[in-house]
Amino acid sequence: MHQFSIEPMFGTDHWQIAGYHIPFTNSALWMAITVAAMLLFVWGGMKRELVPGRWQMAVESLTGFIDNLLAANIGPAGKKYVPYIFSLFSFILFANVLGLLPLGLVGVHPFTFTSHFSVTGVLAIMSFAIVLVVGFWRHGLHFFSLFVPHGTPVWLLWLIPVIELISFLVRPFSLALRLFVAMMAGHVLLEVLSSFVISSANSGPLWGSVVGIPSFVLMVAICALEILVAGIQAYVFALLTSLYLNDAENLH
Repeated sequence: MHQFSIEPMFGTDHWQIAGYHIPFTNSALWMAITVAAMLLFVWGGMKRELVPGRWQMAVESLTGFIDNLLAANIGPAGKKYVPYIFSLFSFILFANVLGLLPLGLVGVHPFTFTSHFSVTGVLAIMSFAIVLVVGFWRHGLHFFSLFVPHGTPVWLLWLIPVIELISFLVRPFSLALRLFVAMMAGHVLLEVLSSFVISSANSGPLWGSVVGIPSFVLMVAICALEILVAGIQAYVFALLTSLYLNDAENLH
């Protein structure tokens, strides 16, 4: 589990503010690298050429994808959420993909910070807070009608709102847990398979061929699957956030 440990960097392990330990960690470093990669990606697509190049087309395609996602789930009111959902989707996607790069070959070990519940939890709480602000800003106390679906029988009014409220409050937890578990499980599996390859290779040609080669082939397949999961998890996070915003905008 060493790959998930958070460690201070650049001699900042003694940094403190008001008695709180605030070192600059490997997690913070890769967050900064992710943001820099995002900004570089977007900057490269802001040329606004009449005949767009590949880079500009990639940025415009991603922006159009997010715009269509919000239009389908929220409607015309979803247009104003494009910057946030685009940033959220890109941040998670870049973080997941950067964590899969084989930089260990050159002595650099990427850190997948989305495999930490504290990070995915903050992202989920941010989205949930926006949902609450939008809901109460647009509807006031009428926002509580979200917990009483249309058509609810009178004799169930004591039960359905409680179930809806619990379901609503669980949303940020499930949103954060889904991304955290998917990324952590994939990296643990790759670590286990790689240990099989190394151990079997050190045990001789027999175990190397019987255990090592199948483990290596499976590891390559899992790497390809992890690339797919990196995109899917970013999409699911953005999709569920847009669905929650739809509840805040349009209620039931």
